[in-house]
Amino acid sequence: MDAPTMSATAAQTTATVPVEAVSWITTFVGGDGSGRRVFDEPLTPGATVHSVLRGLSARFPELHRALWNGDALGEHIEVLVNDAVLDIHHTLDSPLKPGDRIALLGQYMGG
Repeated sequence: MDAPTMSATAAQTTATVPVEAVSWITTFVGGDGSGRRVFDEPLTPGATVHSVLRGLSARFPELHRALWNGDALGEHIEVLVNDAVLDIHHTLDSPLKPGDRIALLGQYMGG
């Protein structure tokens, strides 16, 4: 008897990129404002920082309102890609690849 075979679709694994919401940012994604919440977002061909963040924020209206100002990022959430602040090594249009990570941190102001 032949061994069962998997369809090509079932055999493919979907790559993801983790998006981590930290501290008070978790309140926008169902958390209590402490700790962290990590979401493994699909890493589709041609995915960019922008497309991944849009996909996540589309599921969380409060995050969408806090993160975006039109098509640009708002000013109260800092986006890090691979531990570097956005616009240091990456922009919203930067392509993502397996192994990349995104973190959303609240901006803090002091005097």
